[in-house]
Amino acid sequence: MTMNIQNITNTQNNPIKEYSTLIYIQKRVIDFCFVILLFIITSPIMLYSLYRIKKESSGTIFFKQSRVGKDEKAFTCYKFRSMHQGDKNFNHYTQDNDLRIFPYGKIMRKYRIDELPQLFNILKGDMHLIGPRAEWDILVKNYEKVIPDYHQRHIVKPGITGLAQVSYPYGCNIEDTKEKLKYDLEYIKEWSLKKEIAIIMKTIQVVIQKKGI
Repeated sequence: MTMNIQNITNTQNNPIKEYSTLIYIQKRVIDFCFVILLFIITSPIMLYSLYRIKKESSGTIFFKQSRVGKDEKAFTCYKFRSMHQGDKNFNHYTQDNDLRIFPYGKIMRKYRIDELPQLFNILKGDMHLIGPRAEWDILVKNYEKVIPDYHQRHIVKPGITGLAQVSYPYGCNIEDTKEKLKYDLEYIKEWSLKKEIAIIMKTIQVVIQKKGI
């Protein structure tokens, strides 16, 4: 799909605006239904992950990071830690064959197991199941300096998965971020219940096919 960011962000013909109360209620119903289902299905995986993380890498179980949410308000995002703590090879982006990632960490990232603690963020109301990716606040500051309309994606709550995540490969530079922004803004402006369910189904397909997001 080829998109033009100027057309997507055209505020005269089709302004980007906050979700209506009806849309918000629909999204929260989806959030709670899938979160409960995922807790039931993945609880053994999460318990096993606690064991493997402690076995393979000393440090905390959870990775906590300040992420930017709706209206650019920061919140603490929870993930299973997949990298060794205190590694000096610092990089904002994860690289292929990243030496910081321990063996089970690679498995978690491949199948998105590391994202499961974000279910608590959904219950807290920090996030939706579906929405733009919640980005690190430090990266957001850099993106907003060089990418026009980047702030528009923060008019809604972020999500664990979304249109950008299932439509575009993992990004590791500014150009990738620009491309993913197009999908984020398309999702916000053209939201529908049908598209919401389609993204959920696509996410399941991507995870099963071991592509990762």
